[in-house]
Amino acid sequence: MNAKKVTTKHDSGRALPVIGVFATGDPRIDEASRLRAQNIVKLAATRLAGAIRMPDGSDIPVVYSDLLVDTEREADLVARSFLAEGVSVLVCLPDTWAFPQLTVLSLLGHFPTDTPLNFTCGNSAPRPGVVFTHAVSGAIAQSGRLMHINVGTWPDSGLEPEMTDKTFESLVDWLYAAVTAQYLKGKRVVIFGHDSMGMETALQHIIPTRNTFGIEITRLDMKLLADMLNRKAYKQEELTRLRTWIDTHAATVEITSETDNRRFNDSLAMYLITRDIMKELNAVGGGFMSQLEWGSDRRGLPLPVADTMESLMNSDFDHNGPKPVMPFATEADAQALLTMLFFTYLSGGNPPLFMDFRKVWEPWEIQQMAAGLGIKIDPNERWAKRGFVDGNNSGSASFNWAGLPGASPEELLSNVSFPLADPEYFPGMGNSITFLTPGGIEGIAGRLAYSALSGLFSMVWDEAVTVELPEKLAKAVCQSSNATWPHTFLTPAFATMAEYKHYAPANHLHMTWNLKAARLQYWMDLTNVLSVTPWHEKPAFREKTDRPLPLLYLLNGGENQTKMLRKKM
Repeated sequence: MNAKKVTTKHDSGRALPVIGVFATGDPRIDEASRLRAQNIVKLAATRLAGAIRMPDGSDIPVVYSDLLVDTEREADLVARSFLAEGVSVLVCLPDTWAFPQLTVLSLLGHFPTDTPLNFTCGNSAPRPGVVFTHAVSGAIAQSGRLMHINVGTWPDSGLEPEMTDKTFESLVDWLYAAVTAQYLKGKRVVIFGHDSMGMETALQHIIPTRNTFGIEITRLDMKLLADMLNRKAYKQEELTRLRTWIDTHAATVEITSETDNRRFNDSLAMYLITRDIMKELNAVGGGFMSQLEWGSDRRGLPLPVADTMESLMNSDFDHNGPKPVMPFATEADAQALLTMLFFTYLSGGNPPLFMDFRKVWEPWEIQQMAAGLGIKIDPNERWAKRGFVDGNNSGSASFNWAGLPGASPEELLSNVSFPLADPEYFPGMGNSITFLTPGGIEGIAGRLAYSALSGLFSMVWDEAVTVELPEKLAKAVCQSSNATWPHTFLTPAFATMAEYKHYAPANHLHMTWNLKAARLQYWMDLTNVLSVTPWHEKPAFREKTDRPLPLLYLLNGGENQTKMLRKKM
């Protein structure tokens, strides 16, 4: 027998998780019940095909088996078939009773213990798949393994029962979490420069990141980018197109000299160079240190700011048209990068927002400012009743946040200005970007954190909505901090301003629109990340909004206790 040489033609950067859908069965049941169980699998798999998408728009593959797993023999056959197809996410749709050890437990023996497992079933009485679901859930939980159950609804009778939209939606939310966790294993992000401005909360926790998420952090010195910029390691023709595109569509580009013009072109060239480096490395995200060495340290030769580069990375378009979002953090903030990366994948590719956790405006403060300006405000406005955060930062703000979701690139850029950078902060100059995010954008705002005490990552988060102030009042708020940087005013759903001010895990905050709470919660379960929501107004569980707690948590003293125990396994 000869050794087989493997092919190296596979695109390692595009390897996708595969969802495997199957059902168990009882060998004693009649043929009609068996056919019904097989049809449930086929109907669900067909519906799932195309329902889970990556940020680049590609569909996650879905495979299914119509061989019911009745005994160990079928368990082995289905497991081997799934492994041959590259299955790394498992969905079981039981419609009848089965025997746990003979079926699912035997099948799971073929897969790594951290393989995401979901049981979705109807709440039917005739052939109680729900009874089997609880039997397996108990067996899995007592072994210390995580699984999620989705006890939904489909008709009790008929050969082709379709699950309800709500049942399907819950399954899709779980699958986004499972696919995000599985896809990002083995991927890498790229950080240019070293630690972020001495911010301990932004450190590259190399080993914990690798062990928890399976993500590698490639570290490149900023000198490489400086050298490539000096060598003009980009296509001049493309730089010209990029500059023309911005000049044509942006609200304003402030240029007062030929030196300003050159610096702005260098900032745009940085995007082209960095984009190509990221592609060469199959990176899924990145970050750039900038301060202090690149653009602020007068002992050296300060270089132009990277704001435009970072904003283009975080946008879903550029001068070449639509593109996938490439989560990218200013100030080499590694925890910001990971937060935005996970939020983007969980949402199916929506653009992230990077901002300073700047001034928290309590209701009395904004009312006081309005009164001083002679502005009458509606006391029923959300921001007037609960307050808001003025989020702004010199870099990383996605151009998508200059308008409402779905706005065209031309419309978005017409709201963006490129003023000269603040010479005190950035003596290397170049151009910043500025815009004001419109109100009414809903999503999740949060921030990943790490603690050496537990060895665990945490996500501090809340649902939030952007708010819109009267024009004169908004201008005054912006001018109270940095008027030449992007501004987003957001109000959390449950956190009070006093809580928000005191419980922030770092000085940066991140938001992604149309990201559902259940998806984030499922993902935190699968990656063993602590969920931190210390807001006294937040309910412990909201039906049809939050995911149900896994049984594993209930048997081990609660979610946080269980996650700490799992860390030790």
